[in-house]
Order: sequence, then structure tokens, then C-alpha cells
Amino acid sequence: MNVTPFWLAGRAATGEESIEVTHPYDGRTVGVAAVPTPAQVEEALAAAHAVRRTAAALPLHVRADALTHVSRRLAERADEVARLITGENGKPLMWARAEVNRAVATFRFAAEETRRWSGSVQRLDTEAAADGRMAYVSRVPRGPVLGISPFNFPLNLTAHKVAPAVAVGAPIVVKPAPATPLSALLLGELLAETDLPAGMVSVLPVPNDRAGALVSDPRLPIVSFTGSVPVGWAINDQAPRKHVTLELGGNGAAVVLPDADLDWAASRIGLFANYQAGQSCIAVQRVYVDRSVLEDFLPKLVDAVNGLVTGDPWDDATQVGPLVSVAAAERVESWVNEAVDAGAKILTGGERDGAAYAPTILTGVPDDAKVVREEVFGPVLLVQPVDGVDEAFARVNDSVFGLQAGIFTRSLDVAFRAHRELEVGGVVIGDVPSYRADQMPYGGVKDSGVGREGLRSAMEDYTEEKVMVLTGVQL
Repeated sequence: MNVTPFWLAGRAATGEESIEVTHPYDGRTVGVAAVPTPAQVEEALAAAHAVRRTAAALPLHVRADALTHVSRRLAERADEVARLITGENGKPLMWARAEVNRAVATFRFAAEETRRWSGSVQRLDTEAAADGRMAYVSRVPRGPVLGISPFNFPLNLTAHKVAPAVAVGAPIVVKPAPATPLSALLLGELLAETDLPAGMVSVLPVPNDRAGALVSDPRLPIVSFTGSVPVGWAINDQAPRKHVTLELGGNGAAVVLPDADLDWAASRIGLFANYQAGQSCIAVQRVYVDRSVLEDFLPKLVDAVNGLVTGDPWDDATQVGPLVSVAAAERVESWVNEAVDAGAKILTGGERDGAAYAPTILTGVPDDAKVVREEVFGPVLLVQPVDGVDEAFARVNDSVFGLQAGIFTRSLDVAFRAHRELEVGGVVIGDVPSYRADQMPYGGVKDSGVGREGLRSAMEDYTEEKVMVLTGVQL
């Protein structure tokens, strides 16, 4: 099998080692990715540092045209890219195609924001001492970015690192997840087709045990990480003087209130607890249902989950495929078994077959069980009754995480109360917490991280304000 090169300062390169990429569903090899040597990593960092001023000075049309090119090329190669994602990640083709479409939009949004990226003017003559003075305020890159992307959305979450960096004129070094490097390497290929200067983008499939040197390197003053909680906070502790943004996941809660459309709520919760095999930071994990509608809601939810098509991710009809590895499925299995041993009841699912775990509904789960307190990152949801909005919102907030929450209600008052009271980065009214538009601010509080993704938000995170005061200006 041919070795896929990595991208070293905009050019294809290979090293002395490689990573074998296997398909989670059947374990077959789907690709081999070259791994850079320490000397090649150093070359990439030196190139990013050397080009930083040139990158910051790139005209906006050059940046926007590069982003538009990537968006267009992803659309042209959409089927190929979707199959690449399914091959390395194991997610069903329907979700892989959706991810490609989102990445197309992510780069398009970035191009649009780039063309709007501009400074502002502020009059300072609000006091007599500042007569004739005016401030011009712009945003300038903090410096080159280290973007560390996860396995669950190997294309679009890499896009959310790369696109805002190009938009603001910041060089970026991408470290994709070792299990799924191929999508990021394809992005490197498309970026190499543009007029961006050499050194602007490197994509380096560095093993995790070598990533610490990248995090510590002072030539990468920004670290943008999406992944697990322990690793994210360890990165934050390792680089206290850097600007670090972290998207660390959650245990997404959905609340079903008496005025909800129960059929809609059941169908949405059933699907989005299990899409991506539950391997999404905003997959539904905890469901709090008002006791007055629980008896009507539960059968609808069970039917919705049992109606999902599971199996071969290459089948266009499949909605739930395998987890990323057998080890991941075994962990989910152990957490469910632990909950059952403590008194929980399985309404459906609860079975593992290799890397696949059946979509599972639990009730009667003790509050201290891992499936309540931690992020399952698998196709498991638990249902608990609540008595009214007060208890429902208290349950949502009783978590170390705070990414997004979904509230099924028709009440505008409850909607604004949820926005006001829930300790999360985003509240979705009338739908699951799993909704995300790629242009909106996205991120969490507490152990869900710091900073925001979404193109404009990330562009601001990657930059800082710089002021020029003009003196003797006649206003």
C-alpha cells in the first residue's frame, strides 16, 4: 500500500516511520501515513516561525482565495473524501458525507469572514486633553498556531483549526489524531495547491508521545486542542504562558418538559444519542423527562432507538456504526455493566460485538455512576424523571461539564430561563444539544474547556488587539 506523505511547510514529505491506519469495522488496513522525523518537525516549526510576518501581511484576497479554493476542491472530491473518513474513522457514510458538507461550509464561512476582517476607528476626543486624537484598532496574529485535532471528526475539526488560522494570517502546524490522520493530510494536499507561502501550513502525524515538545515550543504561542479532558488540562498546565483554547467534550443533557412534542423529542434524542456511535462531544447522554410525561415518552424513545439501522458503515442506510476501536467499545461495555451492577436497568441494547456497541437506554442509574458523571463517548443514554423545571435544570448543572444542553419546550419564558441559568456554552431550544452551526460560537465552561470555535470566534482567539493613536487629526 502506498504511503501517504505528510505536509512539511507546504510540500509533500516522508520520514523513516509510518502509521498503519485500520478500519474500525473489520480491522483491515485502509492507509499508511508517513511520520516525520524529529529533524523534519524542527524544519516545520522553523518554517512557521520564519514566515509569520509574511503570513500576517498577506492581503485579505490571497487568504480568502486560498480558503475558497479548499472549499471548492472538497466539494469536487466530496464522495472520495467521505469514503476516506469512513475508512479511517468507521462512521457511516451518511455521517461522513455530512462532515464533508460541513467542512465545505467551514472553509466558505472562513473566506467570507476574511473579506470582512478589518480594523475599527475610535474617536478619543471625549475629553479635552485628547482633542485631535483618534485610535485605529486592529487585530493581529498572536503568532503561529499548534492545532491538535481529534479522531471523531477528522476532517471538519481539523478545518476548524486551519481555516481561522489562514483567515487571520497565522501559520499553523497541525497534529492530527494518530488513528485518523488521512483526512488532515488530504487538507494539507488541497492547501498546497494554493498561493499561500511555504511554511504557512504543515500537517505532521506525530505520535502522541512526541507531542509534548510541540506544546512546549515557544515558536507556537497558540495551542488549539480538541480532545479528552485530562490531556487538554495537561496541555494547559504545560504551557501556562501560551494562549490555549480547549474543547474538551461533555455529557450532553436533554430536558423534555410537559409541553414538548414527544414524538419529535424521542426521534431526535434517539438519533443523536447514537450518531457517530455516540462519539461526539455534544451527543445526548443524559435525558431528564418531566415525570408527568415519562410514561408516554419512554416507549417512543425505545422505539426510536430500536428503529436505528446499525451495522456496516459502508451501507448507505446505516445510521450507527462501530466505535473507533475495540478498546473504546470495551470501555463503554464496562461502564454500562458497572451501572447495571449498581441497580440500573437496560431498556434496550447493552451488547458489544467487536468495536460495535448496540445503542443502549438505561434507567434507574445511580447518580455516582460513570455513565452519569463522565463522558461515555459511546451510544449510551440514560433517562431519569424530574419534577418540574427547577429539578431539571439543577440536574443539568450537576456536572463537571458544560458544553451544550437541549430543552424540549414551547415556552419562550423557559427558553430564556434556560439560557440564563444553565451552566453551559450553548442552549438549544426545541432540539437536542447535538446541534451545531459551524459559523456560530461553540465551546463550553467548566471541564468542557475554554475559548470558542466557530470561524469569527476562533479568528479572535488567534489574534490580539493592537492600537495606533493618531495625533493632530482634525475631526
